Amino acid sequence: MTKAAPMKELLKNILAEPAELRKSLAFTLGEGAMELAKAAALVAGAKHVFITGIGSSWHAGMAVQSLFERAGFPVHLTDASELLHVVRIPADSAVIALSRSGKSVEIVKLMAKCRAAGAKVIAVTNTPESPLGTSADALLSLHAAFDHQISITMYSALTLVGGLLACAVTKTLAKDLGTVLSSALTSAEQCFDAWRAAIAASGWFTAEAPTYFLARGGSLATAYEIRLLWEEACKAPASSYTSGGFRHGPQEILKKGLRIGLWIDRDILRAEDLALAKDMRTRGAKVMVIGQDLPAGAGDLVLSLPTIPSAWQFLIDAMPAQFASEHLSRLRGVDCDTFIVCPYVISSEGGL
Repeated sequence: MTKAAPMKELLKNILAEPAELRKSLAFTLGEGAMELAKAAALVAGAKHVFITGIGSSWHAGMAVQSLFERAGFPVHLTDASELLHVVRIPADSAVIALSRSGKSVEIVKLMAKCRAAGAKVIAVTNTPESPLGTSADALLSLHAAFDHQISITMYSALTLVGGLLACAVTKTLAKDLGTVLSSALTSAEQCFDAWRAAIAASGWFTAEAPTYFLARGGSLATAYEIRLLWEEACKAPASSYTSGGFRHGPQEILKKGLRIGLWIDRDILRAEDLALAKDMRTRGAKVMVIGQDLPAGAGDLVLSLPTIPSAWQFLIDAMPAQFASEHLSRLRGVDCDTFIVCPYVISSEGGL
């Protein structure tokens, strides 16, 4: 009898994600509530607000930005390297810096620039003792377990805690939000077996197919993050676009053999995006759709989400696609637990 291969650390991290996020949620709204209020006051009192991060953390910033902007509170989302080297930080600014380690070279160097500009820094990190954590004017700790290598829980925790900050600033932090999000995380966990079975049985996957990920709103953060996961875990190239932007030129690449991952918002252009999925399939592409209350025939692979407020769908809609990435890594015969080129923390700005 062939001995079963040991479970990959990536899969262990995905399975543990809802429980870790519930811990992060409880801490931020409980023991960390005073620091959350302090951070919110700094942001609300600033004339200019920047959200920054790099890599996975920058993607998390897209979700945070979406909550600010849904509430009519404009913010700048800027890659940390660009904010460090290209952008002038004006007076009366607040910088919300997202970084799981707080040690990335661009984030560390950015602290001196923020101090010189007189900007207030709000750190969202899992490492309070890091250069970011110790330099910040307010510190929001993720309070969750680090992932083995690739960012799974750490990415989602950044969206969660950063999102709670956005709600606190914009006065949209409802009293029952913690309960609602905790319930959604538990319901998502209960979907794991069904998602994994659908993925295992699906013909959507093929080892070498080109893949595009499309979404709107906060789920755009997910599309970018899953594209990165395809590159890191599956060692496969992928692209990400807004669903609207894809229709303005990139759709020319539609053909048989193409794989599309499409996130459907519960409230925004739902019918239009379901029609987009249908049309892409008529052009020969195979389409994976992820969203709430999806029709069974909406795609070649349909991964339905439990109920969650539309603005917060990003908190759980990466999870089925994370399972998909782990599945594809096995199909491709690559090790999703090992980086070949990239170190865990980037500590210099030149070369690979």
